[in-house]
Amino acid sequence: MKEEISGRIRQLGIIPVVVIDRAEYALDLGEALVRGGLPCAEITFRTEAAAESIQRLSREQPEILLGAGTVLSENQARRAQDAGALFIVSPGLNMQVVDFCRDQGIAIFPGVCTPTEIDAARNRGLKVVKFFPAEPIGGLTYLKAIAAPYSDISYIPTGGIGLRQLAEYLAFSKVLACGGSWLVRKEWLASGQFDRVTQAAAEAVRLVKETRGASE
Repeated sequence: MKEEISGRIRQLGIIPVVVIDRAEYALDLGEALVRGGLPCAEITFRTEAAAESIQRLSREQPEILLGAGTVLSENQARRAQDAGALFIVSPGLNMQVVDFCRDQGIAIFPGVCTPTEIDAARNRGLKVVKFFPAEPIGGLTYLKAIAAPYSDISYIPTGGIGLRQLAEYLAFSKVLACGGSWLVRKEWLASGQFDRVTQAAAEAVRLVKETRGASE
């Protein structure tokens, strides 16, 4: 199951990172992403609406690959799993969250930004980690440097990445996909501009196909 999820994420090439304030936005958001060819969302636990939003999407739009992001505790990971999240993303290497997810058989992509953290993740048997915060800490140049000794690890760079940097990251063979918050802006949700989500998703999907087609 975890390998299947990683495979789906690689096919998509990008994970929309979503901060959602009101659960009633969830279904319109899901439909907008699907229309844009990007049936995936990482709903961050930065708001009280996160768990309910995941639950609504999981129940009504099961074709969407749903994850929970900014998971900071075992309790949040449990709530995300109960709501229907298929993968968990944490900003750092929280071993309580990692061990809970491993025990439950749910995919976990913890944040790393140093070789020491990559070592620790490998020692827990993880093969995919989140590289965070990607751009502020040194971008693709830094990622290539720390990734070099670890041939068995793939990365999901997140943080400061936009459409302009996406192609360069995806061309690096050790990048599974990129996380992107520019795809779903809070003000678009609040003002009902779901067509802008669809447009942003479609642009990203086109770039993923062009880049992956050229590099593979």
